Amino acid sequence: MTVAPLDLDRVRASFPALESGWAFFDNAGGSQVLRTVAERVSDYLLTTSVQLGASYAVSQAASARYAQARATVARLLNAARPEEIVFGPSTTQLMRNLAAAMASQIRPGDEIVLTDFDHESNIGPWLGLAERGVVFRTWHADPMTGEIDLADLAALLRPRTKLVCVTHASNILGTINPIADIAALVHAHGARLCVDAVAYAPHRAVDVQACGADYYVFSFYKVYGPHFAVMWGRHEHLLELDGLYHWFYGKDKVPGKLEPGNANYELAWGCTGIVDYLDGLGGGTGDRHAIDRAFAAIAVHEEALSERLLSWLRERNDVRIVGRRESDAALRVPTIAFKVDGRDSQDIVRQVDEDRIGIRHGDFHSRRLVERLGLMDEGGVVRVSMVHYNTLAEVDRLVGSLDRAIG
Repeated sequence: MTVAPLDLDRVRASFPALESGWAFFDNAGGSQVLRTVAERVSDYLLTTSVQLGASYAVSQAASARYAQARATVARLLNAARPEEIVFGPSTTQLMRNLAAAMASQIRPGDEIVLTDFDHESNIGPWLGLAERGVVFRTWHADPMTGEIDLADLAALLRPRTKLVCVTHASNILGTINPIADIAALVHAHGARLCVDAVAYAPHRAVDVQACGADYYVFSFYKVYGPHFAVMWGRHEHLLELDGLYHWFYGKDKVPGKLEPGNANYELAWGCTGIVDYLDGLGGGTGDRHAIDRAFAAIAVHEEALSERLLSWLRERNDVRIVGRRESDAALRVPTIAFKVDGRDSQDIVRQVDEDRIGIRHGDFHSRRLVERLGLMDEGGVVRVSMVHYNTLAEVDRLVGSLDRAIG
């Protein structure tokens, strides 16, 4: 695929908040919102804010918009059918909903493999099934590097393993995990795979059919949209889940049975603006290939951003880069964490704040990983999380600020 360079002027003009003078490097905590998203949320509320399913024209228009939103998000994920798209308020809540809907399938002695390198959203909800007699096994990251080994996962899989839960990309390390290889291994043992893609989806094209997962979840507020989220599941698996809505929503009512109280219609409609934006970046052809081209260009630009920061960090003897030290876009996203010898991470971040640059410190709800790496003391890690609307000039500005803060 020939990759055209990003038109950064066009990109940045699509995000009104970038005009504020702030450099936003806390994007893994929440990206800036596209103008088109905000406009569509507003338009929905002002013109079609009625309940769906009635016979009058405005309700029919609202119903059509919601159906279009589901189909549009299905294209973003390359889902086989729109009914595989389940909307919800957040990744954490969708994971809890999934665990609740799956509970009746679990028998005492069944096993679930969790990790110590995921965000807590893909760990805590599953631990709630302990009361059903689930046996939990933990896939550990290397305590020095955070790297994972599929041989360690293979050793954990048993005849009664029902589910494996893993992240597509670490929100601390930036490492992209080989989900297709993990899925093949898990399926060979008769289990299913649940993937948290929150830290991956802003950076690379999502293809749920190609990756091999059975359930795949992420939040749109990390992907240039509103506080809203999506869970994809294979249709046959969704049919097996218990309903979370009213008793008269049968098990065949997919995805409605998994969207209790109705999803947020205006936010769903707003999310179509994300897909249209990506389509435009990829040539405006209105097909899946446009999304692939957009993310290919994004990956090239983000690798340059990563290399600019990592090259500075690698030169310092007083900095530990947490995770991979290389910028290869095939191996990592531009989420970069580090620790400065003898310094409290909070103090560094506070000094950078003064230069109107947004970064953050802590464990980022991946506490098990940060603890395993021995980095919880003195404010946790400093994290710089970039996306494609960031520029090399902004990275240089950040490096200058960090240089002054660290000394």
